Amino acid sequence: MAGSGAFVELLEEDVYKYYFDGEWRKSASGKSVSIINPTTRKPQYKVQACTQEEVNKIMESSKIAQKAWAKTPLWKRAELLHRAAVLLKEHKNPIAECLVKEIAKPAKDAVTEVVRSGDLVSYCAEEGVRILGEGKFLVSDSFPGNDRNKLCLTSKIPLGIVLAIPPFNYPVNLAVSKIAPALIAGNSVVLKPPTQGAVAALHMVHCFHLAGFPKGLISCVTGKGSEIGDFLTMHPGVNCISFTGGDTGIAISKKAGMVPLQMELGGKDACIILEDADIDLAAANVVKGGFSYSGQRCTAVKVVLVMESVADALVEKVKAKVAKMTVGPPEENCDITPVVTESSANYIEGLVMDAKQKGATFCQEYKREGNLIWPLLLDHVRPDMRLAWEEPFGPVLPVIRITTVEEGVHHCNASNFGLQGCIFTRDINKAMMISDAMETGTVQINSAPARGPDHFPFQGLRDSGIGSQGITNSISMMTKVKSTVINLPTPSYTMG
Repeated sequence: MAGSGAFVELLEEDVYKYYFDGEWRKSASGKSVSIINPTTRKPQYKVQACTQEEVNKIMESSKIAQKAWAKTPLWKRAELLHRAAVLLKEHKNPIAECLVKEIAKPAKDAVTEVVRSGDLVSYCAEEGVRILGEGKFLVSDSFPGNDRNKLCLTSKIPLGIVLAIPPFNYPVNLAVSKIAPALIAGNSVVLKPPTQGAVAALHMVHCFHLAGFPKGLISCVTGKGSEIGDFLTMHPGVNCISFTGGDTGIAISKKAGMVPLQMELGGKDACIILEDADIDLAAANVVKGGFSYSGQRCTAVKVVLVMESVADALVEKVKAKVAKMTVGPPEENCDITPVVTESSANYIEGLVMDAKQKGATFCQEYKREGNLIWPLLLDHVRPDMRLAWEEPFGPVLPVIRITTVEEGVHHCNASNFGLQGCIFTRDINKAMMISDAMETGTVQINSAPARGPDHFPFQGLRDSGIGSQGITNSISMMTKVKSTVINLPTPSYTMG
């Protein structure tokens, strides 16, 4: 159970502590932040409202810890990460319980997220040993005009303090996807979890604590974004920011200065369905891609662009599948659970009402109770409707009928987002040509968009982000190249 057993020291009275210098602490502010259960719409947990002065102390401690950690052998760093991975899986149930109550994630999916996170940490440990254990050796005479009198040795070194900011929808998995690469690369980590998902993140951090990582190396600070958000992202002690979320990331990127950024900021992932597509396969993936976790995923299908000649068949098959979906509380493993906040539900409703006013065809009756919105497929959506362009982050999916492939590609590329897209066709040649034309970070062929497996590159164009994620890419971006050049008095060549 959350806050008990192995996790009992996280909780004092009814407020969860923050993590600093290897200890769980109460904030000097004496204030807390409430976390509302999306299902009951009542307060579920409280976390510390940390102060700017506490952030300063965390940064000082992190800097000292990082210098010592950078001297820790790679195999030792990996050993501790493997230990944390085992503990995450061992304690999957209490962490999953937090996910169910904080973000209304279906119980079985919550457990899956924690197990997947353990696997990610282990894989990262192994990959880090491989790629950080190698450097480069360059000789000068490969460049015109030079003899072989300079020998260059390059290696990858840590950046320093990595500020990790995960989103509410995967507060454990998208936290460890930042923490593990940072640690194996020799950095320290300051984690600022989302408010919704903060308690699950605190339980996850405790697994790293129990694994035996040095004091000060990992910190977890909770509080109001209005009080410590900008203070964290603009702090002079931060050497790298890895952020997953929404528009806030654009503001961070403008203020961050000369700090390496890794950002994933959402998407309007288009699903293009051609005449020769397997319609059963396409329909199954539209439902899975559009409605999994109530559509609250950056890689959810956000707009279906289907050729007119097969649109009726596709819509009927999707309608039939939607009719079988279960709707209700996450504890019952329903397919559709409440969206994370009332403001999110209100935003989604605004998009739906705009589409209704402008003549979209409702394939189901619009129904909402509190934060719970029933799955809704909207046909005959036009480009003048907000839903054609804006990201609902909910169980609402627009269908736009197209007459040419070019029309579909144009709509995809006209979006300010460019995270992922997908194509359904039996013609691999067409698929490759369309994939090349789609301006997105990833294109899936005959499958819904997805983030993963976690070692695959994951990136977006335009407002969807900066840089690339995935275990290998994350390790690389959280390091920099250091060169040492040996200058010889005379050219030297190996004769063989």
